[in-house]
Amino acid sequence: MQTFLSLRVGAIVALAATLAPPPTAAAQASTRSVPETYAITNATIVPGTGATIAQGTVVVRNGLIAAVGANVKAPADARIVDGTGLTVYPGLIDAFGSLGIPAAAPANGGRGAASFVSAPQLQPSADHPVGITPEVLAVDLIKVGDAEFNGPRSAGITTALSAPTVGFLSGRAALIDLSDESVDDAVLESPAAMAMSYGRGGRGGGIGRGGYPGSLLGVFAAFRQEMLDAQRYGQWKAMYDRNPRGTPRPPMDAGLEALQPVVNGQMPVIFEANSAREIARSLGLAKEFKLKAIIAGGAEADQVAADLKAANVPVILSLNFPQRSAAASSPDSEPELLSVLEARVNAPKVAGKLARAGVRFAFESGGLTNWADFLGNAGKSVAAGLSASDALRAMTLAPAEIFGVSQQTGSLEVGKIANLTVTRGALFEPGSKVVTVFVDGAEIVPQAPANGRGRGGMGR
Repeated sequence: MQTFLSLRVGAIVALAATLAPPPTAAAQASTRSVPETYAITNATIVPGTGATIAQGTVVVRNGLIAAVGANVKAPADARIVDGTGLTVYPGLIDAFGSLGIPAAAPANGGRGAASFVSAPQLQPSADHPVGITPEVLAVDLIKVGDAEFNGPRSAGITTALSAPTVGFLSGRAALIDLSDESVDDAVLESPAAMAMSYGRGGRGGGIGRGGYPGSLLGVFAAFRQEMLDAQRYGQWKAMYDRNPRGTPRPPMDAGLEALQPVVNGQMPVIFEANSAREIARSLGLAKEFKLKAIIAGGAEADQVAADLKAANVPVILSLNFPQRSAAASSPDSEPELLSVLEARVNAPKVAGKLARAGVRFAFESGGLTNWADFLGNAGKSVAAGLSASDALRAMTLAPAEIFGVSQQTGSLEVGKIANLTVTRGALFEPGSKVVTVFVDGAEIVPQAPANGRGRGGMGR
């Protein structure tokens, strides 16, 4: 029987090959002209793990790192890239944002009322208000190859976590490579995390945006109720699966289904929280529901560093530092508030404080409109006391570890995805320039200048 099936499958494949139209000459030429093997020679290599290689070679083959080292020889079939005067780093990761998702991502108006029925000891809420859409998947919204990828790639970014933006419990994020291929080919991990925002900074549907709920306390209460509903929904389903006879069948609810990995501690929740109060409340919710929490934004994370360390909760720090507004620069303007001045002075210091406190952290673009600030503000953090090696780690291996893909990316090691950032000059030094990036083994020369403007990683 197995032999018969094998012959039949072989015949079908052969017939399909016969009937399929031959590739066009243009397609054949395109395929032949795209090299699959590169060798970057004579370059300084900063692998992200281990010591810097003063002069070495990185070989990329079929989208993966095939070799890296001081004594590596370029393969005969490789396209040679002379790296003299250049430095090769692991591809940089923007650890939280909405790259590839249109700025006006359509909202579905909430899930509406679910038709729960009574069940013994279980009474999930029937209220599913606008702003709570955990069932939304970023991969359904992302448009790869969009022109906005040029800005991030000009800053050396090859990978980004992209999350839906509508609502305060907005949906499930995806970790994608910034390639020009299809969404399926670009995705590293999906879903990678659940996104939760307190409505600050333009992620629609939150506080001060005319959405639900209208206060910080209301956001906490609504999130807490949703977690309780998800727990009860999971219990109800488990009870029904054990004994379907005589037990009311739980109605299907896409949102509560999407939250099952969250309440089971399998999928992280990214709490977009900046103030110390928001962060502390988030840690409280994570402890109450045994959630795998991540803090994003983290403007005042240094003020609760001990609590973050004790809870082993990582922080994704925004590199969108506060800036003095044009209006504030006017001679006739009112003096800036002391809190505003303190926030601007403290922003570059937070990363170094977290590092010294032993808190795990990564960097995000945080809605930057000038992509040159991604590396520029990281450089300010280095000048304010963060080591250059910790700054690099926060853009490479640290986010890969946070999202569970460190075996695939985050450093220059044999077998990992060939995501590379190539610069002229050290990454965080003034005047350095991203020359090119490799995304999934394909060389992409950024089309936008390093100071080009574009919509930032938070869709703002």
